[in-house]
Amino acid sequence: MSASDTRTDTHGIDAMRLVAGRYRLVEKLGRGGMGVVWAARDELLARPVAVKEVRFPPTVSDAEKDALRERTMREARAAAALDHPCAVRVFDVCEDDGQPFIVMELILGRTLSDVVREDGPLSPARAAEVGLCLVDALEAAHTAGIVHRDVKPGNVLIRPDDRVTLTDFGIASTAGDPSITSTGLLLGSPAYIAPERARGDRPEPESDWWSLGATLYTAVEGRPPFDKDEPFATLTAVVTESPAEPRRAGPLGPVLERLLDKDPDARPDADELRTLLRAVAADPDAHAAAVPPPGVVEPEVGGHTVALVPAHDATTGTFTPPPSRARLAVAWAALVVVVFVLSGAVAMLVVRS
Repeated sequence: MSASDTRTDTHGIDAMRLVAGRYRLVEKLGRGGMGVVWAARDELLARPVAVKEVRFPPTVSDAEKDALRERTMREARAAAALDHPCAVRVFDVCEDDGQPFIVMELILGRTLSDVVREDGPLSPARAAEVGLCLVDALEAAHTAGIVHRDVKPGNVLIRPDDRVTLTDFGIASTAGDPSITSTGLLLGSPAYIAPERARGDRPEPESDWWSLGATLYTAVEGRPPFDKDEPFATLTAVVTESPAEPRRAGPLGPVLERLLDKDPDARPDADELRTLLRAVAADPDAHAAAVPPPGVVEPEVGGHTVALVPAHDATTGTFTPPPSRARLAVAWAALVVVVFVLSGAVAMLVVRS
């Protein structure tokens, strides 16, 4: 069955499509800026799997899409070599009708984002336990030369037995790859992108540690450390501002401060992180989350993977988004009104004269 037989629109494909002659898509599990994750069935081995349908933003050129497609396939193959209980297992990577798909183990559970939204923020001790598992998973990836690049609550799965798994290596890269692509495409989730990556530096393991800090901050605070109304405002805050003072973190607070340091070299490495997080997990004062002041409304836990094309001013550290069609329409409407008013004034002057 070809892709054209099952497409419902230009942005997605139907359930029940057979990918690469083997994987039957069953149900959408999640969606982000870089793809859709499906619950699927491996028809060859008769087992459930998760299949990520990798998509690229429409603003990307054909040449850039080809480069991203090749890199996605290459890095998914590298991720398949990871063998760690806290990292999702990648079974296969394939192409169907020129589109890449990543086949992973299907994990039943809720994302950390869902847990915080539905059950409330974690205690500092529980967040430290989650962090310890993520440190192990990331260290295994870094040892294999892989930088995850999208560590965030939405990519952390909590199983019913409380086991933690880091998922979605779909935009991972080998250390040393550019952070911003040749067309200015920045991949990641604005609230969880390290400041050096937002400036266009190469993704390195230290960038994942910053994203881990932002993830654990969200876990205990119920909101990201940088949470503005727009992606570009969030990126600017990541680069230029200090994170909001945590109110629930307790003994985890100093660890978050270290992880969210603007200087990559000042962040703790895996060994030091384990020592710090174990101390928090064992602290008797860390097993109850602090209660926020009365009247404080907690915002939604955000963090979608997006593809951004910011115009970065290295002097001021700000990002200027391209004008949207809506903004351009408003500008043109305002110009028309001004011209109309001026024309009427000139006509009145002519009549009076």
